[in-house]
Amino acid sequence: MKDWPVWEVFIRPRNGLDHRHVGSLHAPDGEMALELARDLYCRRGEGQSIWVVPAAAIVASAPEDRDSFFEPLEKEYRHAQHYRIPPEVKGM
Repeated sequence: MKDWPVWEVFIRPRNGLDHRHVGSLHAPDGEMALELARDLYCRRGEGQSIWVVPAAAIVASAPEDRDSFFEPLEKEYRHAQHYRIPPEVKGM
């Protein structure tokens, strides 16, 4: 069990809702991860759908890079004042 990979578990409580991360577990493969996730996180039948994803397959930003990674980009072309409206366009 020590050498089993870590799987991240996402549960959708019912149709129309998003899958939410509920925890992690160790399992030798995806099928076993699904069964363990069902047993651990859906004991009362609260799950409609389960996703298991190998933790090693998740690519994430680093918390220490928060300021630079999420800094707003200046894209001046997105602002309306940079466009000229032709005279033939009426009502703008």
